[in-house]
Amino acid sequence: MSGITLSRYLVEQQRNNPAITPDLRLIVESVASACKAIGVAIGKGELAGVLGGAGSENIQGEAQKKLDVISNDILIRTKQANGTLAAMASEEMDEIYLIPTEYPQGDYLLLFDPLDGSSNIDVNISVGTIFSVLKKADDNEVTVTDFLQPGTAQVCAGYAVYGPSTQMVLTFGQGVDCFTLDRELGEFILTQRQMRIPEDTKEFAINMSNQRFWESPVQRYIEELLMGSTGPREKDFNMRWVASMVADVHRILTRGGVFMYPVDSKTREQGGKLRLLYEANPMSMLIEQAGGASTTGRERIMALEPQKLHQRVPVVLGSKNEVERVTRYHNE
Repeated sequence: MSGITLSRYLVEQQRNNPAITPDLRLIVESVASACKAIGVAIGKGELAGVLGGAGSENIQGEAQKKLDVISNDILIRTKQANGTLAAMASEEMDEIYLIPTEYPQGDYLLLFDPLDGSSNIDVNISVGTIFSVLKKADDNEVTVTDFLQPGTAQVCAGYAVYGPSTQMVLTFGQGVDCFTLDRELGEFILTQRQMRIPEDTKEFAINMSNQRFWESPVQRYIEELLMGSTGPREKDFNMRWVASMVADVHRILTRGGVFMYPVDSKTREQGGKLRLLYEANPMSMLIEQAGGASTTGRERIMALEPQKLHQRVPVVLGSKNEVERVTRYHNE
């Protein structure tokens, strides 16, 4: 495994998996290139004057950070001219982005959250980029409807996490592999094959400040965890919460755990907190490919039929037995 670059890995994967076309391989390579550039911008921080707010809001009404906008622009610039995509969609853009007609048109659609967890940037906590690739349905001009495919239709999903080291985690539907950026070489190097999530865990990640807004199944589940070895679960649990989905999910992929952002009385009208197409679907594909599970608390996320571009959903994902327990509590 030592010394296998992302480019070499993709060539080898293409030989063994007919679903990985040359265009799909190029999409992943160019996303990796964009993530390197985003990582450089994040690493400079205040030295480059990129911290703080951008003075604008995204379509969800959330204040954008300067690095949200910078990261979004980097991904668009890197991807629009290489002839592999028909269109892109981003958490930070109101509408889909059609590839300009002066560039070659491809058969794929790219969706991304350019900088997940950006509220953590100013305090120097890990953030990340999440992405997902879909195949467009036909040769007609792309519309929003083309993006409204269930998670099961994804041909590739992944994320980059910008922490003490920059890592990229990737799946084409045949397991999950992890790459670490060698900053001296400027290359992502394969460092872990076939990541697996333990079915059982003693760690959970949830925003406890929202406890008073939760539904009763979530209240029941978390109360049991907090009772520890003296309660019905008969073991002690630790809580971990970074408030960056990429960082929390990366920890779960590395050593197990359950991540929860359930629907509550504050988010019920919106449908939940996290975005189905940019966050929940790609992360669910990765989690399932690593042996975990992912639901809304009531049904499998990857089976949902999206209704709109910026749709939100509740998310419960991670170690299989814990996710199944939470889901059972909701459905009882």
